[in-house]
Amino acid sequence: MSAIIESAPGFWSLAKVPQRRNALIAASAGWMLDSMDVMLYSMVIPAAQRDLHMSSAIAGLIMSLTLITAAIGGIFFGFVADRLGRTRALSLSILIYCVCTGLCAFVQTVPQLAICRMLLGLGMGGEWAAGAALVAETWPQQHRAKALALVQSAWSIGYALAAAVVGLVMPHFGWRAVFLVGLLPALITIWIRRKVKEPEAWNHAPEASARELFRGKLAARTLIITSMNAASLFAWWGLFSWIPTFLSLPVSEGGDGFSIVHTSTWTIVMQAGTFLGYITFGLLADRFGRKQVYVTFLFVAALIVPLYAVVRTPLALLLLGPLMGYWGSGYFSGFSVISSESYPTQLRGRAMGFVYNLGRIVSAAAPFTVGKIAQTHGMGFGLTLTAAGFFIAAIIATGIRNDWLNESS
Repeated sequence: MSAIIESAPGFWSLAKVPQRRNALIAASAGWMLDSMDVMLYSMVIPAAQRDLHMSSAIAGLIMSLTLITAAIGGIFFGFVADRLGRTRALSLSILIYCVCTGLCAFVQTVPQLAICRMLLGLGMGGEWAAGAALVAETWPQQHRAKALALVQSAWSIGYALAAAVVGLVMPHFGWRAVFLVGLLPALITIWIRRKVKEPEAWNHAPEASARELFRGKLAARTLIITSMNAASLFAWWGLFSWIPTFLSLPVSEGGDGFSIVHTSTWTIVMQAGTFLGYITFGLLADRFGRKQVYVTFLFVAALIVPLYAVVRTPLALLLLGPLMGYWGSGYFSGFSVISSESYPTQLRGRAMGFVYNLGRIVSAAAPFTVGKIAQTHGMGFGLTLTAAGFFIAAIIATGIRNDWLNESS
């Protein structure tokens, strides 16, 4: 945090303004809890598989179904954010995914688990667009990438928090108790409704039709941003949904044979690198440009994934984990900046909901695909294939035009 403040004169003084500070806290907390609730499932997959008699393909399919409903929820909440306000959309989405996470503790069958995860996806999808739009509209352009990078960094904290919760709770109380912890953060919605104000830009924005996203000068950017996001999300969900399982599976099944405590520890270390990736992306993007830094992160991620998937020694995995997190997740800070700056205020919620969540629909196939491939070729081989998604996303991202950005800031 201090590095950001020192390298960006004026950032700290702007953060003292209650409206900006509260917007940043609300969006960050929502994104952190979104990450925690989603990744709790990935962390308990092996235990849930044994208890509910699930195959890896079915476990991956449930995650894929969650991503599909997340896409639906994201598009829907994009409309809510534009029509009823960013804070209302943010609060409702957090409430939905927290309650549905808690319900997962009581399931007795695979279909019941699938239904709870799908309902969770509706809230999970809505949080990102509302929170990112809220921050983008309360922070000026010269500090926006750093502010959104802070929001994005909360995802790594939530991921690490999920690992910590599983490591502390599951050995003593079982995998169901883990989901009950995910119910508690619903209380934050009370604070958001009381303390976070709607951005002035939204209050004064004129009405606009969503059809404008597919017309004129906006059509090309909608196509490019949506497709690059689809490719990068396919890679991310295919990779990070299965890394905990990859670490904990027996070596004979293509994994590394780690205990749940070791898996949690290695995951937390990886998220330290992820956190740094999110933060430094904001610093680099404000200095060197959004597009250049974004493409670089994706290309490097494509190179590191195959290496991580083939190493087998605990030390090598420990050292490569933070690098995997840094390059394989850090670019997400860039997506929130690029998408928010490419669209006018009156369309921003719907645009961000659409370009992020239509891409998420495509990415929904990733957990199932990797899980299916793992059954026949091993988990390491399945993870290696996700590198193609990062590479394709990098190629598509070269089509972004710098004159799109800040046009509507």
